Amino acid sequence: MRIEHANITVSDVEASTRFYLQLMGGQVRWEGRNGAGRRAAHIGDDRTYLSLFEAENPGTAPENYAVTGFNHLGFEVDDLDNYRQTLLEMGVQIKGEEDYDPGRRLYFYDPDGIEIELVEY
Repeated sequence: MRIEHANITVSDVEASTRFYLQLMGGQVRWEGRNGAGRRAAHIGDDRTYLSLFEAENPGTAPENYAVTGFNHLGFEVDDLDNYRQTLLEMGVQIKGEEDYDPGRRLYFYDPDGIEIELVEY
């Protein structure tokens, strides 16, 4: 079993598509409207992708590790230093970095306040 996709609700599908494609590469696999008629897109590759649904009421994602819910998206990368540089060039503020077994990690937020973790093993 593997995770095929993660579905996140975003304020602006176009802005989030640009953000994630600049960060991750990949391609737009599909774009259109979801069942509620709001804009949506799938970005990634043939095996794994992010499904972006546009929010009816835009805002920022809550962050609270003390309650049940979603905490962050984690992506494995080959060269964490390269991604750190990409994030800085994108103007993204790095929330924190940690180095503990089994890998080094870097944390930041996407345009909607969703926490993202990049890990290099």
